[in-house]
Amino acid sequence: MAGRSVTFIIHGDDARNARSIRLPVWLLRLSVVVGGLAVLLLLAGFVALTPLLRTAARVPGLERDVSRLQQENRQVQQLASALARAEARYSQIRQMMGGDVVPPRVGAPVLPTAPAIIVPASMPTRLPDRPKLWPLEDHGYLTRGQVRSGGEDEAHPGIDIAVPIGSAVLASGSGTVLRTGTDSEYGHFVLLQHADGFETMYGHLSRAVVALGDTVVAGQVIGQSGNSGRSTAPHLHFEIRRNGVSLDPLTIVKEAH
Repeated sequence: MAGRSVTFIIHGDDARNARSIRLPVWLLRLSVVVGGLAVLLLLAGFVALTPLLRTAARVPGLERDVSRLQQENRQVQQLASALARAEARYSQIRQMMGGDVVPPRVGAPVLPTAPAIIVPASMPTRLPDRPKLWPLEDHGYLTRGQVRSGGEDEAHPGIDIAVPIGSAVLASGSGTVLRTGTDSEYGHFVLLQHADGFETMYGHLSRAVVALGDTVVAGQVIGQSGNSGRSTAPHLHFEIRRNGVSLDPLTIVKEAH
């Protein structure tokens, strides 16, 4: 075995002389083993590099995703800034409208503190008449009109007028205080009875300055606006009824401003 060898004869097509290479068998076997190991190493390297190559191929797509996410993040920051500005403006409006004047009621109801009202010592006497005057002294904003029952929206028998807490509420017509007190829906309220079966309701007051049975004249201060009862912001709820049927106040009285 030590003397055995393998001879390779190399002869070109246009060459006259042939070249021979003699290799021992052990060297040939060693070359085959080394070559096989080299092939296996190449295959293992290819298998190991395949995930890296795939990851490298995904890099451009990941860069695009990162760029898109950064752009969306900038848009979110812009929206957050716009929302913060809107909340600041809303807070200013609430302060202007008196939304933060009335503290939350805990336990027994407590009337909100409001500035005193100057009422003339004597009021001219007048027989009851129909409501005809706008029920507010200050300029207000109509936020909701009358909604008849039977539609998709919740029935709303009167109109809502946004005004700051403490605004003077006036009797729309001469008459008598039929009811006054506190209700879960209307909050502090005053109900006046007028001529010809007319009644007017003033709801969500901060306080009333008339009592049951009092006689009032058109334009007399009967209370102050507020945010009591089922209310989400300071406003006056104003209703006109005749013989128990709610009428649209905007068809009967006109805004004074």
